[in-house]
Amino acid sequence: MATGEALLQLPFTVNKGEVAIMLEFVQQLVNGLSLGAIYALIALGYTMVYGIIMLINFAHGDIMMVGAFVGFYSITLLGTNIVMAMIFAMIACAVLGVVIEKVAYRPLRGSTRIAALITAIGMSLFLEYMTIFLLGPQQKVFPHSAFPLKEYNAMGLLITNKDIFIIVSAVVLMIILQYIIKMTKTGKAMRAVSVDREAAVLMGISVDKTISITFAIGSALAAAAGVMVGVYYNTINPLMGIIPGLKAFVAAVLGGIGIVPGAMVGGFVMGILETFVSGYGSSLYRDAVAFGVLILILLIKPTGLFGKDTGEKV
Repeated sequence: MATGEALLQLPFTVNKGEVAIMLEFVQQLVNGLSLGAIYALIALGYTMVYGIIMLINFAHGDIMMVGAFVGFYSITLLGTNIVMAMIFAMIACAVLGVVIEKVAYRPLRGSTRIAALITAIGMSLFLEYMTIFLLGPQQKVFPHSAFPLKEYNAMGLLITNKDIFIIVSAVVLMIILQYIIKMTKTGKAMRAVSVDREAAVLMGISVDKTISITFAIGSALAAAAGVMVGVYYNTINPLMGIIPGLKAFVAAVLGGIGIVPGAMVGGFVMGILETFVSGYGSSLYRDAVAFGVLILILLIKPTGLFGKDTGEKV
């Protein structure tokens, strides 16, 4: 009988240290998915715009910042909940994205890429310092009443309602985006313009309208990410879009710039990588690792994980 009990217990003997290590690993993975969801939403705007007009919109991170502020004032002044604040931010930034495209980028569409790139950097600085001028440089604290923190303990794994909200919201928005791109006339027009702009014109597609819609969708996703940043970190400031914007750009390059699924995967990979570096190493190195990944990708596979080297027409 004793031998039988020993045989029954043997397969279930678990080292507590191994369990703790595994729980820590899964905990870091959950944190990385939350952060990666934010990066993925921002990266989608980069990759959509680049896929349509071959422009790196470096003002995209600052559009995210504007969305965070719109969400903040929706909560503090209008008394909305977090979902309505996100919707208001997405609408406001969609309009902002269309205005920026028409005012800053459309007149330069026939110019060199460097001219458009410099304009994008200038627009980024304009959004940052106009926000500082209008709202002040001080950081704002998201009211805790807008999103009361709740923690859930699942077999030793700590999951907060913030993590659930961010991951679920991001996945829902990505599904909606995929539906728009794959199943709607607008999405088909976007894909057509991305492949061959001249042929799309001959097929009766309005290129200007399609580009404006692309900017609106990308900016709306960035605004949603901005509200998520406010929920995640509890604070926002006029310069908050710089580093997340650059990391999202790295995520877009990692997945394959111009490829929507690549931006999603790249965003989650960047978030998980950054979280693991902070959790198992030092938070001082997380930015260095992120941009180190960019250098490695450009050296090893410049087209990204999902990209294909199709050559360039001359």
